[in-house]
Amino acid sequence: MNQAASSADQQPLLHLTDAQMPSGLRLAMRIRKFVDFVGRFGSWFAMPLILITAFDLTIRKLGGIQIYLVENVSGYFGSTLLQELEWHSHTVLFVLVLAYGFIWNTHVRVDLVRENLAFRKKLWIEFLGITVFLLPFCAIITYFSAVYVVDSWSTNRDAACAWYECGEVSASLVGLSHRWVIKSVMVFGFVTVFLAGIGVWLEMFYALFKPQHWRFPLSTQEWPEEAGDMIEGKERLDLDKVDDQLELRSRRIKETGTF
Repeated sequence: MNQAASSADQQPLLHLTDAQMPSGLRLAMRIRKFVDFVGRFGSWFAMPLILITAFDLTIRKLGGIQIYLVENVSGYFGSTLLQELEWHSHTVLFVLVLAYGFIWNTHVRVDLVRENLAFRKKLWIEFLGITVFLLPFCAIITYFSAVYVVDSWSTNRDAACAWYECGEVSASLVGLSHRWVIKSVMVFGFVTVFLAGIGVWLEMFYALFKPQHWRFPLSTQEWPEEAGDMIEGKERLDLDKVDDQLELRSRRIKETGTF
């Protein structure tokens, strides 16, 4: 057993190309790209969250302007409705970046013990944690979120309603309708987390049970030879080795006369 392990350690590292990757790893990479796209899309909802909040505060502090806008332009300028739009933007932002944070290893970890463990022990913790906790939890929460959406869609519905006209509305008389829409986003977000869990689980599986000299991208771990090169999913910069960008720009301006 020890001889087999030592012989595996002596083999040169093989950085797998897309063509060399087994089907499971290629699936993990596709999942990663999808989750990355969803997370980057969801991050844009920080903009409406900020803009709506700033707009709501501004017109609220200007006294009669908000009343004039509600009475003469649209009821959407009402403070209650704007606040609910803020909540909905925050919900979309939060649930769509959950999986993104996971695959880029920027989620909260308590690493007092884990950081001092050997590489394979870290892989086992990740593998078992995803198997026992993450995937079952996401499956359960997705199911109940879907029930939540169906109940919201079915509320206040009768034969005279089209599918898009009825359903749960805000508890406020001047709040938003169609609550099932924002609740559907929760389902999609947790499905994305579930997919991210499958992708990372596949990475851990191949890192644990396949040839030890294989190298491929890992989402939540670092290969032993790369330990310390990443921080929160991003490459760690060594300031002593990185070029001074101000100096480079100053030199470029002197040489070319342009920025």
